[in-house]
Amino acid sequence: MAEHAGAVPDDHEAGGPVETEPAGGHSSFDALRPPSDDLIADCVHCGFCLPTCPTYALWGEEMDSPRGRIYLMELASAGDIAIDDVFVTHMDRCLGCMACVTACPSGVQYDKLIEATRPQIERNHPRSPQDRWFRRAVFALFPHPRRLRFAAVLGLAYQRLRIGDLLRRTGVHARLSPRLQALEELLPTVSLRDIRRHLPARVAPRRLPGDAAAPTPAHRVGLITGCVQSVFFGDVNTATARVLAMEGCEVVIPDGQGCCGALMEHAGQEESALAYARRMIATMEEADVDRIAINAAGCGSTLKEYGHLLRDDEDWAERAAAFSDKVRDISELLDELEPRAARHPIPARVAYHDACHLSHAQGVRRQPRAALRAIPELELVELSEPDICCGSAGIYNLLEPEAASDLGVRKAATVAAVAPDAVVTANPGCTLQIKRHLQVDIPLLHPVQVVDASLRGRNPFV
Repeated sequence: MAEHAGAVPDDHEAGGPVETEPAGGHSSFDALRPPSDDLIADCVHCGFCLPTCPTYALWGEEMDSPRGRIYLMELASAGDIAIDDVFVTHMDRCLGCMACVTACPSGVQYDKLIEATRPQIERNHPRSPQDRWFRRAVFALFPHPRRLRFAAVLGLAYQRLRIGDLLRRTGVHARLSPRLQALEELLPTVSLRDIRRHLPARVAPRRLPGDAAAPTPAHRVGLITGCVQSVFFGDVNTATARVLAMEGCEVVIPDGQGCCGALMEHAGQEESALAYARRMIATMEEADVDRIAINAAGCGSTLKEYGHLLRDDEDWAERAAAFSDKVRDISELLDELEPRAARHPIPARVAYHDACHLSHAQGVRRQPRAALRAIPELELVELSEPDICCGSAGIYNLLEPEAASDLGVRKAATVAAVAPDAVVTANPGCTLQIKRHLQVDIPLLHPVQVVDASLRGRNPFV
């Protein structure tokens, strides 16, 4: 049995205070994993990243482009600028969508640069009291499914009592801060059934008509249920387990697996993210699985990076790398499996939105499209500007609500332009963001929900 990582502290300071020293020379970064000068030097400032960068598309500001931010990192590394309000503002405005990584002909690893810079900011830059309070509130809630369920009950009461309508009629909503307005408008619609949903600890491979006996499992798959996903999008987890079982897998859903640390990692809360990563690794080691399935793009990108995140930890580096080698997005896993169950027709015109942390951070584009195209009579429609982020980006739409709203309106316009019957995307944040800004009421589903409906002979869009 694997050694357990222990309990993860409740707040965003899960790793405890970190003692840091100057990086040496005149660098403005401290010595704890600063952005690599070698990676910074890989950028030749060619500009291929500019058309794909959401913030550059919004404002045309050089310092709000990937090459501009890399230039700021270079200056800070040399000690020519401080980690001050200007530096932090430009870094905070980055969505971390990684479209620039896809676009770059020089292979610049901007993902590793921005994810090394953000912990430096959190350790070395004093944020305003209001900013600190809001961030602490977010990290005290979202990584904790039990707290989220309690919040979901309050949200359900808020919706049924139509308190939002009252706030708008009285003008109170307009006087809320942009961050609180965004939080209220992104609140998903839930039911008590959703809040109470609980998956079993194990789902056996499904015996199909014509099978003489229960199939030998193709894989023993550990399913990561997520935080927001498990509370607000439990149908996606149920569909994932059911599809894997119908395709011959044994599915294991470890209880108490907790948060994967993705939100914290993307926001620079590094020590907290590492603590959650150790706990997740230990949990899946105890489950003894040969594949690990994830159905949330933002979580998946971090899970696949555990080996890099824990590279300096001699007790966990090898275990983290072995864990990451097993991780598959659900669409990748379905692509690896030999199809067993028949796909039934779904006559619908479906727009597919590329979640940034699936297409850019993980390089997974073909597999979800292949899963959808395998469904008879389903027409897959591509959106214009597929590389421009919808503005969700983890908690970006809460921390930078104005920019996120502009991007959400822009993405919703590309959806409306193709007039689909439904939108399909592989990340819960994208689902909430697009739904918030769409002016038409059409279904938004995860690809695995559509596959599940096809396997069961149902149309999920009617």
